Amino acid sequence: MRSTRKTSVVTGVLFLVTEVAAIGGLTLYGPVLHDAGYVTGPGADTRVYLGALFEFVLALAVVGTGVALFPVVKRQNEGAALGYVCGRLLEAAVIVVGIISVLSVVTLRREAAGAPGGDAPSRLTAADTLVAIHDWTFLFGPNFVLGANTLVLACLMYRSRLVPRPVAVLGLVGGAMICASATAVLFGLYEQVSVAGSLAALPVFAWEVTLAVRLLAKGFTEPAQLPNTSERWAASPETVGGHSLAPR
Repeated sequence: MRSTRKTSVVTGVLFLVTEVAAIGGLTLYGPVLHDAGYVTGPGADTRVYLGALFEFVLALAVVGTGVALFPVVKRQNEGAALGYVCGRLLEAAVIVVGIISVLSVVTLRREAAGAPGGDAPSRLTAADTLVAIHDWTFLFGPNFVLGANTLVLACLMYRSRLVPRPVAVLGLVGGAMICASATAVLFGLYEQVSVAGSLAALPVFAWEVTLAVRLLAKGFTEPAQLPNTSERWAASPETVGGHSLAPR
């Protein structure tokens, strides 16, 4: 009971960290993502570095949620639990690729500042390419892969009742919506950072915050603390006087 409670607290904190770090990183990246001339201008390198730090913390917290939850959810379905951990690792890896692409733009800007007579058009082209790479990682990591991970975890939570089913249903809805929205962005129906994209992302944001608050406040649902009781009873029946107590 105590070990599970500790797991729920750690997981809740990590989910909240992912939300804060994701919002902080995207906000701090603003100058490099939205200023086409960033690489040839004065820049805001310190702000971008801070954004990269936020996103690195995000990647660590993403992996942490998968690792922290694995001992609990594997009791329900070990294959799905392992898939969730691998999915979170993939999500974190994609985020790190985005970090590196943004920091590479800063490197180009610093090189341009040290050599004013350099080829500005080529640097602008390279910077645009690196920003485009970040944009694609932002679509596939915190959208497609996040949506798939959310669906796996919410399904596990729904079937095991580790959290109240309305919370799990919110996750199922959020995961489906973020995947659908990412597909719409992929085919150019609207921009990812737009009103439609933000509205589609709200349910998955609400799911993670609600799950985090639930785990911090009350932990996992108590009846789920000892999963698969009937299976263990059937596999190892106790006996009295040489007779099995397992139901026939």
